[in-house]
Amino acid sequence: MVLIGPSTPSGALISEPLPLPVGAAKDVVPSRVMTWNICNPCGSAQNLGRAADIATYAPQVIGLQEACVRDVEEIRAYLKTFYGLTYHVEYGSVLRNWGRCGGLPWRAGGYGQAILSAAPMADPVTVEYPDGGSEDRGYLAVTTSVGGRPVRVFNTHLAQRQQESFREKQVAFFAKAAARHERAVMLGDFNAVPDAPELDPMWSLAKDADPACHPAADPGCGTTTDWYSKFDYIFLRGFEARRHAVRPSEYSDHHSFRADLKNLEP
Repeated sequence: MVLIGPSTPSGALISEPLPLPVGAAKDVVPSRVMTWNICNPCGSAQNLGRAADIATYAPQVIGLQEACVRDVEEIRAYLKTFYGLTYHVEYGSVLRNWGRCGGLPWRAGGYGQAILSAAPMADPVTVEYPDGGSEDRGYLAVTTSVGGRPVRVFNTHLAQRQQESFREKQVAFFAKAAARHERAVMLGDFNAVPDAPELDPMWSLAKDADPACHPAADPGCGTTTDWYSKFDYIFLRGFEARRHAVRPSEYSDHHSFRADLKNLEP
């Protein structure tokens, strides 16, 4: 079978989907959330593999960072066409950059965060940090459902690794917004290890889905990047993680980090 034309993402010519591993999810897992920096610039040729990686675990909600609108649209189309998974999407683009996302120079593609949810989303808010450091940064927030319960979901990408002073201000800004919600899931690439001082407001507010990851992280705190650092977090308020896992991927320099959640209150 060969698919071609408007029924395929961006007119791409794809002969078949990538096979999923044994034990892959059969459908969306209602209590599962995931965060993944999908890497940019790594090329749109990675999108079929990215879709397969997402379909393997089929989270209810996934926060993507370093996301170009065109790439996310292609990933969503692959998920639906090849794996039968339908996701709603909200974008938190903080810049338009031809070098990052392609497009015509005067119509560069949107770049930033995206949230995919199997359930509809409401009240989307995109906020750009007052100072992103060397590149514009911000967060996206939506209201959706996880495990059948309404929840505010945040997705962020903080300033680059050597820019601690910028991240300190961004974390304070982000944590203040998230603290307004008793039930919140805060996803993202924080570009900081657990004991970095700039993350203190997050640890005062919430716990990571990996219980071994905290300001005095023990050796069991799993790394989430190809350079063996823990940069990616699923911070939880009003939930706890029943299980969590990290999966390296050949399609990004960050690993996907997922967790299955349960409500703290009845």
